Amino acid sequence: MQTIIHWFRRDLRVSDNTALHEAWSRGNCVVPVFILDDAILQAADCAAARVAYQLGVLESLRKNLEALGHRLILRHGTPHEELVKLSRDVKADAVFTNRDYEPYAIARDRKVAGALYEAGVYFESFKDHVIWENREILTKAGEPYTVFTPYSRAWRAKGVPPPVPKLGRAKTPVPESVKSLPVPTSSDALGHRLRQQLPDAGEHAGLEVLKQFLADRVYRYDTSRNFPADEAGTSRLSPHFRFGTVGTRTVFAKLFAARDTAPPASDAACQVWETELIWREFYQQILANYPHVAERCFRPEYDDLKWSGTDAQFDAWCAGQTGFPIVDAAMRCLNATGGMHNRLRMIVAMFLTKDLLISWQRGERYFMQQLLDGELAANNGGWQWSAGCGTDAAPYFRIFNPVSQGEKFDPEGNFVRKWVPELRDAPAELIHQPWENPLLLARSKYPAPIVDHARQRERCLAMFKAVKAPTPKA
Repeated sequence: MQTIIHWFRRDLRVSDNTALHEAWSRGNCVVPVFILDDAILQAADCAAARVAYQLGVLESLRKNLEALGHRLILRHGTPHEELVKLSRDVKADAVFTNRDYEPYAIARDRKVAGALYEAGVYFESFKDHVIWENREILTKAGEPYTVFTPYSRAWRAKGVPPPVPKLGRAKTPVPESVKSLPVPTSSDALGHRLRQQLPDAGEHAGLEVLKQFLADRVYRYDTSRNFPADEAGTSRLSPHFRFGTVGTRTVFAKLFAARDTAPPASDAACQVWETELIWREFYQQILANYPHVAERCFRPEYDDLKWSGTDAQFDAWCAGQTGFPIVDAAMRCLNATGGMHNRLRMIVAMFLTKDLLISWQRGERYFMQQLLDGELAANNGGWQWSAGCGTDAAPYFRIFNPVSQGEKFDPEGNFVRKWVPELRDAPAELIHQPWENPLLLARSKYPAPIVDHARQRERCLAMFKAVKAPTPKA
């Protein structure tokens, strides 16, 4: 092949990129392109934080490609139309890309493949976003796993392939006559006003975050990961996974290297982080094999749940004004930063579904509208797990108490004090239940609890028992 277009989507890096490496290896001229897709930019769950962050990633990618003699082409429009136009502009023989497993992406890629076929251009996609795809790990019956633990055992038994080589220098540069838009400097230009403070974007930033985490913090991950006040307790890599600024194979290779050089006592912590990475793959294969989860409960019996929460309660949850400090601190943090600690995601999701009795789908959608790392598979899987209606679901009778969760994972109230300044001066023994001191509550002007947890717990149990869904099988 002479000229191959590499279509960037969620693989915005020049190293350990399968389709990009194949394009360079098999073609004389590689044309890197990214298309600002209106269907995504205008979607109801499109987050300004993700749009702004992606623009930063694209600018970083542009520079990284330029350093290797390549030129990033940026287009704005409908992918199948733009790729056909670009193929004509550069006389492309093929378009290569890495696979995406979301329902919209699958339908979009079918349309792209059809349009390119009509134009006489070859289209090929590659596995890159995950280590093992939807039909590569199956039960003995030849079916996808729907329970995580046996899936993780089977996943570990297969091993991990090494990273692919970094993109080489351009053999034949893309002519300057090929039109390209400049990378917008602000998400405002795309109709999304940014309110959050965002971390550094791009491949170099992602590799540095990974390096710092694996230098020592990963060896404490099994204990530190549950405490949101510990800003060094987690990897901070989720945005880089979301946009593909670090390669999945690279992450595992560096994790295994860090484990090999660590003291034996640290192996358990490394195993815990590996398990979290496998959860990501598990949810990707669930979405690919059972795409109905994007719209409904994985277990259809739970589509009949009778949610009874109110719009006013939902609005209070979104704004961090529920009267439960750990819930409110988490939501205010999300709104201000576009990020939320994983322990807090479980707490606020269970509170919305099992205290406020509001559908997980409303929470899932709000998260996608705010999260910097918002990814359909992981977000959907986490919400259905917390609500008790998905694969590997937390049993419906497992209901987090927001007070005890706060006391256990923010014992001194440091996280609450940071995000709920009304309670900054509250003593540790009261910070997770300030209503126990009416004078403190009145003086702080912090809201009283909008529901009674014990009463709502009983209502939730009754709601789920009315459905009586069976336990999922492996």
